[in-house]
Amino acid sequence: MPQQILILDFGSQYTQLIARRIRELNVYCEIHPFTHAPALTEDIRGVVLSGSPCSVRDPEAPNPDLSQYLGRVPVLGVCYGAQLLAHQRGGDVLPATIREYGRAHLTHINQHHPLLHGLRPGTQVWMSHGDTIKTLPEGFLTIAGTPDVQVAAYELEGQPTFGIQFHPEVTHSTEGKILMQNFVVNICGCDQSWTPEHFVDSMVLTLQNTIGPDDQVILGLSGGVDSSVAALLLHRAIGPRLHGIFVDNGLLRKDEYEGVLESYKELGLNVRGVNASQEFYAALAGHTDPEKKRKAIGRTFIEVFDREAHKVDGANWLAQGTIYPDVIESVSVKGPAVTIKSHHNVGGLPELMNLKVVEPLRALFKDEVREVGDALGLPHNILHRHPFPGPGLAIRILGEVTPERVQILQRADAIFIDGLREFDLYNEVWQAGVMLLPIHSVGVMGDERTYEQVVALRAVTSVDGMTADWAHLPYQFLAHISNKIINQVRGINRVVYDISSKPPATIEWE
Repeated sequence: MPQQILILDFGSQYTQLIARRIRELNVYCEIHPFTHAPALTEDIRGVVLSGSPCSVRDPEAPNPDLSQYLGRVPVLGVCYGAQLLAHQRGGDVLPATIREYGRAHLTHINQHHPLLHGLRPGTQVWMSHGDTIKTLPEGFLTIAGTPDVQVAAYELEGQPTFGIQFHPEVTHSTEGKILMQNFVVNICGCDQSWTPEHFVDSMVLTLQNTIGPDDQVILGLSGGVDSSVAALLLHRAIGPRLHGIFVDNGLLRKDEYEGVLESYKELGLNVRGVNASQEFYAALAGHTDPEKKRKAIGRTFIEVFDREAHKVDGANWLAQGTIYPDVIESVSVKGPAVTIKSHHNVGGLPELMNLKVVEPLRALFKDEVREVGDALGLPHNILHRHPFPGPGLAIRILGEVTPERVQILQRADAIFIDGLREFDLYNEVWQAGVMLLPIHSVGVMGDERTYEQVVALRAVTSVDGMTADWAHLPYQFLAHISNKIINQVRGINRVVYDISSKPPATIEWE
């Protein structure tokens, strides 16, 4: 195992940001809910205690035993984590006279302290708390404050235990990265060797040691980044014993099946394409409810994939493109109950097929998956492809899915996506697509009245898809795309643009 920082999650909205900031320092870290705190091992070089929406004064607030970490490795409490450490040692944590939320400035800094070295007086930090530490326990020393918060940072004399009332992981804390580096690199002594290249080398070795020398592995490919990077890692580890199955469900983008299949073969992957579009169309016939459409697609995929997988002799592993957010979300921080998140591509296949599961990307965030893909030489057209929903165009066709409606949407979508690339806008948006609406509108083409379908263009900006804002595309571009779709796609006479953000809306319409 690589050197790592352990993050104990108490339910803060910023916990994943802490992990991202540490990994930006080329140091591996893992998030674990406080209810599943792992035992201290040699590879754990330090512990970060996250924030929380709770108050330490609440009877049901998180209050784990931290004795296995304190004094043995450096510990940094952030916001709630800082209050918890003080509270457990007898300090006074009370409701703040003025709830401090937003920007603040450190006016009293011990710049010689190893945690705060390099921070300038008056540096901006981000506060988000309703409680405040009024009195520190015996042996705790204040090392920073603000005009309103006397104890903005502290240390425990005689051991590397620290608390900070602000959030260094958010960009509003302008020198937060310096503080994180001070803790992770200088205090914890992590060597910053966790790079994409290091991950590739270590994961290939792990896969070779895990998968038997004669074992065969099956992987469902989607054309997306996650499954493609997983395929390249496995291919480097076991070569042609990886069997990729790329199912054409008839709901992919225009010409995508042929293009992606060709890209996979150029990479030397052992991939078989399966055209099962008619089976999916038959399963979707008559369904208009979004959930019923999803279930019909999932059920049909399992049937097709299972049938094709049985053509591989000796297959005993199923590979999945699970990434770290899926792993984090599978365990609740609110208690010991575990909720497993079904994978969007394979559903219940591991149990149905009685296969062992291998997930080479389960330690990576989405942006890290792309960095690893770049290190592996994944082509640009796959590596930087926008996210695409597992059910495909079926959830962008509101109402019943038919081959005719799919074809209309594919043509309109291709014009939109090709236009984004032509105008150098593709990489400025996180995800884009066209929605085919279940309504008709009156129009005029030439001297004739028309009564045809309406499509909505959707483009959003985001970091990870959890929240998103509508992309402010140029009016001239939108006018160009609208005119082109209406002129070239028979059956459409009106184009609208979706300017809803997530939340309250979702990225997809179904």
